[in-house]
Amino acid sequence: MKQYYIICDVSLCDGCDNCGNACKGEHVNNEWPPYTNAQPGDGHRWMNVLRLERGKSPRIDVTYLPMPCQHCSDPLCAKVNPDCVSRRDDGIVLIDIKNAAGNRILTDSCPYDAMYWNEEAGVAQKCTMCAHILVDEDSDISIPRCVHSCTAGALEFFHIEPSEMEEKIKDEELECFRPELNGGKSCVYYKNIHKFTKTFITGCVHRGGKHAEGVMVTLTGSQPATAEIMRSQLTDSAGEFKFDSLDHGEYTFGVEGKDLETVKLGEWLDLGNIKIGKK
Repeated sequence: MKQYYIICDVSLCDGCDNCGNACKGEHVNNEWPPYTNAQPGDGHRWMNVLRLERGKSPRIDVTYLPMPCQHCSDPLCAKVNPDCVSRRDDGIVLIDIKNAAGNRILTDSCPYDAMYWNEEAGVAQKCTMCAHILVDEDSDISIPRCVHSCTAGALEFFHIEPSEMEEKIKDEELECFRPELNGGKSCVYYKNIHKFTKTFITGCVHRGGKHAEGVMVTLTGSQPATAEIMRSQLTDSAGEFKFDSLDHGEYTFGVEGKDLETVKLGEWLDLGNIKIGKK
């Protein structure tokens, strides 16, 4: 049976929050029974855009990660509260607004903290993937409001067979966010998620007091999940380099005209200005 999927390209998200605002526009003051009560105006972030800064000036980047309910394939919230939460055959995880009434601890069962308590309605709430819109598949806008409103093109929506999705996961190198929390399977997947979950080594090479373009730099090391890695790249027009998508650990760094150096990578590492001799 076909299932609904959201794919987010982290490299395209610019943090504009159109998705979050569209979610509120659709749900605040609007009841959509039997899927959900109206969302409160404040306090709820059914589409929560996370922000991460890596590095330091002048070599710094900021990454945004849209995070709704992940619609897990084996949701912990449903295991803990089977009468209150269920996963439909199309992959959407929903809260039963009648059975869940008054069950405040339900919000504690989501490992992603993507469930919120509505004090006025007395019920837990979260992203429904706009299930009330998807009822009418012939509509011109039969996609969740967050996806429909993403001007950056970071969000995509699919209604396909799981086998087709498996091919997309493989071909586009898609991943779940924090797969240890959902067993690595959900209806929300991410592209280029390394920009949010992994780290980098960067720096700038100088020669004769000027930025050195086209200098070969290398990085060798071992990562827990892989065999030994070796990467190389040429410095850009500003003399800078950046090895991204790295795990924490020890690496051997090399640059033309200097001895190899062992470096320890934590949250991120900027090797600063590296001076090399003239050719």
